[in-house]
Formats: sequence, C-alpha cells, structure tokens
Amino acid sequence: MYPFVPSVSLDTLWFQVAGTLCNLKCTHCFISCSPTNHNHEMLSLAEIRERLAEAIPLGVREYYFTGGEPFMNPEMLAILDETLRQGPASVLTNGLLLTPERCRRLKALSDGSDYSLDIRISIDGYTAESNDPIRGSGTYEKILAGIRNLAAAGLNPVLTVTEACGEAASAEGRTRFLAWLRENGLPRPRLKILSLFRIGAEERRLRAYESWESLRGRGLTTDESEKLQCSSCRMVTSRGVYVCPILIDEPSARMGSSLGETLRPFELAHAACFTCHEYGVTCRT
Repeated sequence: MYPFVPSVSLDTLWFQVAGTLCNLKCTHCFISCSPTNHNHEMLSLAEIRERLAEAIPLGVREYYFTGGEPFMNPEMLAILDETLRQGPASVLTNGLLLTPERCRRLKALSDGSDYSLDIRISIDGYTAESNDPIRGSGTYEKILAGIRNLAAAGLNPVLTVTEACGEAASAEGRTRFLAWLRENGLPRPRLKILSLFRIGAEERRLRAYESWESLRGRGLTTDESEKLQCSSCRMVTSRGVYVCPILIDEPSARMGSSLGETLRPFELAHAACFTCHEYGVTCRT
C-alpha cells in the first residue's frame, strides 16, 4: 500500500506549453524532451485561454510554463500577455532562444502587468566543462548569452541547477555560482538547486530508482502532505491534466480532462514521489 496525498487546494497551475519538444536533448531530462519527442504537443493560445478561465473559480494563484522549451511555442509571448492579466507567471527555459529583442519584449510584458513575471534558466555548471556534457556542446556560451540578454533588458532570472552538477550540492559550489552570476550582470542573483529524478533520460544516464526508494508502506502526516507540491498543483498538457510536472509520462498520473475533476487524492506509488518526499523538492520558484 502507498500513501495518498490529499487535494488541499489548487494554488498553482502548470502548462506543458511546448509539449515535449525541445531544442536540446539533455542527458538528465526526466521526461526525455528532444527535437523529435511528440509524446505531448504544444498548447495553443486558445487552449490556454480556456484553462485560464477554468482556473479562476478554483482559486489558482500562479501559473508556470514549461516544456520542452517554452519559447519554441510561436504564441509564447501572447500566452504570457494573456496570463499576466490574471496572475503571476513563471517560464522555465533553457535560455537558448532569449535574444535581445525577445528579452526586451518580456521586460515590456513584465512592466505592463500588475503581476510578476519570472524567467527561470536551467544550466548545469558555471563552466562549459561541467555544463556541456549534460546539455550539449556549445550550450554553455548560448545559455550565458541568454542570461546576459535578460540582465541587459532589466530582468533578474532565477538560475536552476540540478545535482548532476556535483558542485551544486555543496555550500562552496553554491557560493561560486552566486559569484558567477554577479560577474555576469546579476547583482542580486537567484539560484535554485534541484534534486535529480531518476526517470526518463536520467535513468539511462546514471541509474534508475532502487527498490527501496519508494513510499510503499509509509504514512503521511498532515504537515508532510501539505508540503508536497501535488497537494496544491496540477499540470495541463495536450493529453489532459496530470497530477504534477514530473509524471506526465506516467498514464496513471493523468487525472482527468478538466481541472475540477482532478481535485482528488493521488496515490504516491511512483518512484519519483520518493524524491519529492525525501528531499522536499518543489518545482515552484
């Protein structure tokens, strides 16, 4: 038997806005996004509008956009414009498509809204030697250019680093990351360290979950339940609404077609649930 996490609220709504299409093929990607992965397709502005309207009476307070690579979606800026009329928005990107012009337009969207716009850029090292084996040859310089373009436009991105970068797990490594961000135009650097989920490409890169890495037979206190992201979020994809951003490749994690029908308990029977519980992982900024 596995524990169930209750549906406490629906505070956060995620959109797999680019589907599983990405301009990179990172070796640790937990959903194996790539230029050829069409398991989930892009979401259109019209589809986003429908979900935004559905979200209002359910009390959603913030919106996140991920992929794949969100800026591969040709309607991404229009989607953000629509969303920022309703609440704060965050975009999780690899940074490769953050041209100076796109960054200026993102700044204009941010300045024109009563709500905040956060851009989160993923990287796996403050050198090409640590980042490029994970994200691809030449990606370090391209990501760095995106960071500098955001800074030049007046935006302060969040940098997300996974523990595939060994230095990220140490206090010294985090200090070095923050110093590196200051050196590259971000005087108030923001850094988020994420645990690895041993599914998708990461399962093939390093290892799968061990049999003991499971919540089987465990019980959850109320406090533990409420700290789990899945107690208060859902993920919209082209194939329906899933429990969270991590499990969109798991058929049993699809909870329905509408947001309302997904507001029910979820069984934490997936190995990735172990990571969220044991390490306090949240995909929120």
